Amino acid sequence: MLPPGLQSSREVTLYHDKLYYNLIDSGQAVPFVYPYAGLAAFLVLAYLLIDHRQSPTLAWLRFPAFGLLLGFQAWCVLYMRAKHPAAALGVGLLSAWGVLWVAAIMVVNDCQTDWVRLERGKATETNGVQKGGGLNDTMERSSNSTETHPKATAEGRELPSQIEWQSYPASFRDRIDWVADVFCNFRGVGWSWQTSGIPPPPQPIESTAAHTRLPEDGAITTSRTGIRRFNNKHALLKTTALKLLGGYFALDLIVTLMHRDPYFWGYAAPPYPPAPTYLPILVQTSPILTKSYRLTLGLMGLYTALSQAFALGPLFFCAVLGPARIGLRGESWMNPADMFGSYACVFDQGLAGWWGGWWHQTFRFGFETVGHRVLSALGIERKSKTGRTVALFVAFFLSGCVHAAGSYTQLGETRPLLGPMRFFLLQAVGILVQVWLTEYLHRMPGVRSSPRWVRRLANFVYVHVFLFWTGPLLLDDFTNGGCFLYEPVAFSPLRALGFGAKDDGWFCWWNGILFWRNGKHWSDTGIAA
Repeated sequence: MLPPGLQSSREVTLYHDKLYYNLIDSGQAVPFVYPYAGLAAFLVLAYLLIDHRQSPTLAWLRFPAFGLLLGFQAWCVLYMRAKHPAAALGVGLLSAWGVLWVAAIMVVNDCQTDWVRLERGKATETNGVQKGGGLNDTMERSSNSTETHPKATAEGRELPSQIEWQSYPASFRDRIDWVADVFCNFRGVGWSWQTSGIPPPPQPIESTAAHTRLPEDGAITTSRTGIRRFNNKHALLKTTALKLLGGYFALDLIVTLMHRDPYFWGYAAPPYPPAPTYLPILVQTSPILTKSYRLTLGLMGLYTALSQAFALGPLFFCAVLGPARIGLRGESWMNPADMFGSYACVFDQGLAGWWGGWWHQTFRFGFETVGHRVLSALGIERKSKTGRTVALFVAFFLSGCVHAAGSYTQLGETRPLLGPMRFFLLQAVGILVQVWLTEYLHRMPGVRSSPRWVRRLANFVYVHVFLFWTGPLLLDDFTNGGCFLYEPVAFSPLRALGFGAKDDGWFCWWNGILFWRNGKHWSDTGIAA
């Protein structure tokens, strides 16, 4: 709990700094430093660079390698801490996600034997490029693919080389790129297991064709959830640049408002602080409206910050690196423009659409593939009602684990199990309740034939009433942990114009982000956050 009487977000940040240094100096925690924090990940990458397809012994070693990663990352969650608010959350969240992701690619699946990716064809097969079998054929054969993509029909310019499926390469040089891609490509773009919600490639890519055709430069494909895939580099970069520019000013406004509300400093426990005085009197005097305002502002902050971070991907891979340096990974159509879907998913599918369509699907494959393995172990059919219910709870339980780990490593006082874990498990309950309500109401005369706008309005109301009651479990925990002390923009136009709170200045990274730490041993020396 924060001590009473702190007067600004800057004072709270300095208080968190003091907590961090007390933990490190007393030996209760160790500092997050790179490269030591990535030790287990380096071990996994080194193992994946060894071809174990023809050796049962080497293939079996992936299980001990996973066990070492699990133990190290669990230790990181328990004892490793970071000073920067985003890094403090990230230590736990990324440690837990790393365990889940490595389980997906090395334990539940064996990426070296189970998966292939799109790559430009070579003159020989020593690179592991498969001959024969097109894009859709391979996706239909892959047991790990979550969606079979329909064939597109657009045609356009010809490329000078074929695009084919590449299995695990024989060449060590090509293997480095293949392994790095599978380790970091969480949505499977360009892989045989590409997650649902990603639009199909612009053209079915048949390795048996003499040339591969792609659509005309202006073509855009859009998934059923609203995610766009551009085939024009300039259009993609323009869209990304506008998103980053608008997001910058949006984040500045959001953080400026948060700095004027003690709730977002970390005073997020009953009795909550009064509403900010800049709000209308009607909002200030209404606990329901004040709570709604804070939930909305917190959601906007998380959504915008994540959107900005995700938008850097296409900018880096297409503009900075590009096809000349990283080949197919630098093509615009290999870098979908969006991580979040269309909000129409919420209107059409309710709470399931919120989590399964609108919100980002970065962790989806990790949750799904573990859930499928659980169903297989229990002998439950995936598409049965029981199977879908079990898979739903497994997915949200795993999401709760990932976010609870992030909650645990924050510097403020948090409740990992009663906050994030309970929040995500309740989302599974909320989806089931809405499904049952919908099935019940559809049996009533006239409900099924009601206008579409009525059904969409009902979905909208259900989702937001449900999140109104469950959202504070997550938002309060993020706030108390110090998540919203994070400064996402370096220079603040609004605070330069005098709209900031006490102690606010136009330069926002006054407390630093990364710094070099000289420790007593190699394990506590390096880049710290």
